[in-house]
Amino acid sequence: MGEVLKMKTGKINVADLAKKINKKMGMNVAHDLSQSDPVSVKDWIPTGSKWLDLIVSPGQEAGIPVGKITELAGLSGSGKSFMAAQIAANAQKKGMFVVYFDAESAIDPEFLEKAGCNINNGQFLYQQATSVEQVLNTMEYIMNEYSEARVLFIWDSVAATPSEKDLEGDFNPQSSMAVKPRIFSKAFPKLTIPLANTESTLLMINQLKTNISSNPMMALVEPFIAPGGKAIEYFSSLRIWLTKRKAKASFAIDEDGTRIGSHVRCFIKKSRFGSEGRDCEFKIIWGNEVGIQDEESWLEILKRSKTPNFTSSGAWYTLTPKEGKPMKFQSKQWKEKLKDETFRNTVIDLLNEVMVEKYKS
Repeated sequence: MGEVLKMKTGKINVADLAKKINKKMGMNVAHDLSQSDPVSVKDWIPTGSKWLDLIVSPGQEAGIPVGKITELAGLSGSGKSFMAAQIAANAQKKGMFVVYFDAESAIDPEFLEKAGCNINNGQFLYQQATSVEQVLNTMEYIMNEYSEARVLFIWDSVAATPSEKDLEGDFNPQSSMAVKPRIFSKAFPKLTIPLANTESTLLMINQLKTNISSNPMMALVEPFIAPGGKAIEYFSSLRIWLTKRKAKASFAIDEDGTRIGSHVRCFIKKSRFGSEGRDCEFKIIWGNEVGIQDEESWLEILKRSKTPNFTSSGAWYTLTPKEGKPMKFQSKQWKEKLKDETFRNTVIDLLNEVMVEKYKS
């Protein structure tokens, strides 16, 4: 008979064991779930659209999840970079440091300031994205060296950033085919836990492209695709796709007939928060002002809600507060009516009721 293996006996202290494992691993990977929840989202960055924030996570006003990876993809001219800049401004208001990787050399200080970003407070770093590897290595370095800082990384854009192999090779696309997807498949597993532990966030801007499929039916079902491979699809907790409305309806035009923005449809392509498939619409402006025309979309929320407190008859709408007299108006009066405090508060209360309270368990 061989020697009987003696096992350690006794009760394990979860907190003590987690502490020892974390010390051995050099990072916080073990947790006592009765004391902390490392998986749930502890904070959200507003997108600039109240409607979008309300549909991201049912039962609360959310936005871009902190500690996670989010993809913001859209067609050319849909306003991806404008929306990203507004998200950056909102992140700064929460005390986050912003690192903006620009692969398209399209971002300038004036544009960022118009979107509300503060580039003079020492909390905004602009970096040219010369290669995929450079961007990923910079992110890893910052999270290792400044582990106490909450950072919003904006990558604009993933599709426009070449790999080092792209830069070294010729212009033949076959020579570097599928290089970036393979890099992402290796990089994202390395970045996911550090992002969560440092409460940092990666917002990847991507370009939607027409799905040229050998299967015509597949192209009809999925008219657009986002480049980058399956790793982006798998590791993203939230994927937001922006598409423009058809023809002239997609344009935002000023009094002189000049195009100053786009009317976009926003679709939740993927969500780990129970909101996949939901959609909303809003205008993104890039004229003298930069950002989302948020308040204009509130009327559309109420029209979709079918709440008895908001009704329509012909060109007239009736907003009925819980206490007080019904208020009648036409759509052309909407922006002016929102200047009235009573009217505005009634609208916000109703939005909260139909978009938040309705979905709370």
